[in-house]
Amino acid sequence: MIRSDLESALARDDSPSAQSARLALRAGADFELLSEGHQGASAQQLWDIWAFRHQTMLETGVSPRPGLAEAVGKLQAAGTSLVQLATITSPQRRFVVFLAEDLTRCIACMG
Repeated sequence: MIRSDLESALARDDSPSAQSARLALRAGADFELLSEGHQGASAQQLWDIWAFRHQTMLETGVSPRPGLAEAVGKLQAAGTSLVQLATITSPQRRFVVFLAEDLTRCIACMG
């Protein structure tokens, strides 16, 4: 995946986290496609993990990362679709991006 493809996928998501991730990417933040060469995971599997993490944070008084609650909802809505993971890391923030299997669309973003 090249930078412009990731920017394009993020542009299709109007959430604040996706737009912040896109701006960080444009400013030169590092990025990595974590599932390159793999088929990815189902959105349902990722929803199970992140919904549990979100609930645990709320129960223990830990502030969830920006966009987590919205990402959990979007992962649930994506059902059994396969999802690829990417990260964007800038000096100020780290984003987790959930991409459609074909890498053309951002399903959810947090960070």
